[in-house]
Amino acid sequence: MTRGSWFVTGSEGQLGSALRGQLEARGDLFHGRDLELDVADTAAVEAELARLAGGLPEVFVNAAALTHVDRCEQEPDLAKRVNAEAPAGLARLCKRLGIRFVHISTDYVFDGEAERPIAEDACPAPRSVYGQTKWQGEKLALVENPQSLILRTSAVFGRGRNFVAAVLDQAEKVAPEGGRLRVVDDQRCRPTWAEDLATAILFLVDADQSGIFHVTNDDEATWWDVARAALDLRGFEAVPIDRITTETLNLPAPRPRYSVLDCSKARAVGVPMRPWREALAAYLEGLDAPATCANGNA
Repeated sequence: MTRGSWFVTGSEGQLGSALRGQLEARGDLFHGRDLELDVADTAAVEAELARLAGGLPEVFVNAAALTHVDRCEQEPDLAKRVNAEAPAGLARLCKRLGIRFVHISTDYVFDGEAERPIAEDACPAPRSVYGQTKWQGEKLALVENPQSLILRTSAVFGRGRNFVAAVLDQAEKVAPEGGRLRVVDDQRCRPTWAEDLATAILFLVDADQSGIFHVTNDDEATWWDVARAALDLRGFEAVPIDRITTETLNLPAPRPRYSVLDCSKARAVGVPMRPWREALAAYLEGLDAPATCANGNA
């Protein structure tokens, strides 16, 4: 028996794929669109919703964004359109149509200068175009639709291309020649498995929550920590990883030094949050794990 109807933008991404699997598993009707739908074209989105079999969805999740941080610096107008203007229009549309609106945001709305986990009511001060446009998207969505549910998250990994998959791919290439990797060790956050983020979204929607929530896996890590854990879990223990600073990469966009999100608010209402190492192990043991040969997988 169908429990509800959902529409998800960015449906082929890490989070969109996780939402599809969990919603269909529990009997909800899933509708999804990816790059073929211009999320900043509100009229096109409304037309798409009008064509759905079974009528309008009950919940609309905007998981679409321009997430390439350095590309945002190079194409600020596009970043503004996708990350700021689109959620504003979608929130307004959902309010008019009586649809729950859920929007996904980021730890990059903060400047990275904090010394302790950052709560939802901390003042954002984004340093990159990506962070600035995502913060604008949050604010505009809440103005247009005060009942919006906004989840800030960080360092997401899941189905498809992501940091963990890239690191394992590089390890597989250098391992036969005794090579080594170089990974940043001065950015600290909380890694998040897309499956656990999807679970949190379903939980918060079912609990009729609104406003801003921080949702990640538990415990802190640098990218070096994540890389080392992934390699060890996949049989690349012998591949060394040099610790490097963000500055050595000379990237166009600044990265937050410390963007650990305080998830106490979500935990207080019952959102499950397991440690990131446990989530990483589950990811690497699952069907969406990247293929590598060190542990016999290919």
